[in-house]
Amino acid sequence: MFDYGYFRFASKADVLDTAVEYWNPGKTKFWSDAGIDLVIDRRDGYFIYDMSGRRLIDLHLNGGTFNFGHRNAELVATLKSALDYFDMGNHWFPSLARSAFAEKLVKTAPHMKYAIFGTSGAEAVEIALKTARYATKRRKIVSIIKGYHGHSGLSVATGDDRFSKIFLADRPEEFHQVPFNDLDALERALRQRDVAAFIIETIPATYGFPMPNEGYLQACQDLCRRYGTLYIADEVQTGLMRTGVMWGWQGYGLQPDMFVTGKGLGGGIYPISACVVTERCGGWLHEDGAAHISTAGGSELGCVVAHQVIDILQRPEVVSNVHYVSDYFQRALAEVMAANSDIFVGVRQRGVVIGLEFDHPEGAVAVSRALYEHGVWAIFSSLDKRVLQFKPGVLLDPDTCQEIIDRLQAAMPRARALLRSSRRAV
Repeated sequence: MFDYGYFRFASKADVLDTAVEYWNPGKTKFWSDAGIDLVIDRRDGYFIYDMSGRRLIDLHLNGGTFNFGHRNAELVATLKSALDYFDMGNHWFPSLARSAFAEKLVKTAPHMKYAIFGTSGAEAVEIALKTARYATKRRKIVSIIKGYHGHSGLSVATGDDRFSKIFLADRPEEFHQVPFNDLDALERALRQRDVAAFIIETIPATYGFPMPNEGYLQACQDLCRRYGTLYIADEVQTGLMRTGVMWGWQGYGLQPDMFVTGKGLGGGIYPISACVVTERCGGWLHEDGAAHISTAGGSELGCVVAHQVIDILQRPEVVSNVHYVSDYFQRALAEVMAANSDIFVGVRQRGVVIGLEFDHPEGAVAVSRALYEHGVWAIFSSLDKRVLQFKPGVLLDPDTCQEIIDRLQAAMPRARALLRSSRRAV
């Protein structure tokens, strides 16, 4: 019997049966069919434990949500302390925690003016798109093919049709997509001067972390300026020091009109997201500050935790560790690839944002399973299954870095066997 006080289950099979019946049958069966029978029980730092007690190193991090690991001790203590004084708060009124965190967040990007809070990255994107329409008095939004910006009403229309068609939200007339790294296509989309915003992840995550060509992002921003379109940087997965600087766009010398952040902003402890905007974009906050309402957006508890998240990321020793982890994996992965070049053909990396490319249409699916069997959890990219999302945390220690590489090396023969059987099946 697995007794958690609030609820109990007889076995892992009991949990899976309950998930199928009451939660999400499609997602539960997908992982079961893929040979991944994970039900996360205990979690500690960068380690997660299945109900069976089996330990896995977490390289998925739920898109960077667990940038600091699971149940980071400093953030747990911060939340516990905050509960002695704060609760969610009331979104209608000025707030101690909300005001303090807004100031701290805006000061990480000096050309920005206001922080507008939500609960998720998708909500932050919604805020950004609505803000762009207000500021420009235009309706059209441009994004990239295979981009991803969330699953809510407006945000899902900017992404891949896998996520929009099922809800009849694909290709509304105000939304247009262009290929990544194609400046000519972007200019054709903008030249009518009727586009409110161009939104792009600094490095597209769900697409498998393809890297922007040299000068591409700067040229995108320049085109936006030329045609009166606002540039929105989606930093939900590339922000918070994951590219080696606080915000990925800073490493490319950009000054977006807005950027959005979420996931790791709450440290895996309390959900919070934000859309950070310039003075011009924040005009609606003066005209009608209640034009966007989010009861839980900018919860005071979330603001206290996120304030501490930014504080931790600005510590010199943490900045130094991010660069250590990045450099370590750059060297080590090059060696692993050289030893397995028949299947492992590329590394896409900026900081600890890393994608491993395999020479098979679903190569990363096989490697993900092989790693799972060898004690590492890393997920394949939903929109390019050749690429494994390999996402080390910013606080990883040298011993765990080495263990990850050792387990990756050990998993490669199993990955090769899975790929051989996959080719035979085809």
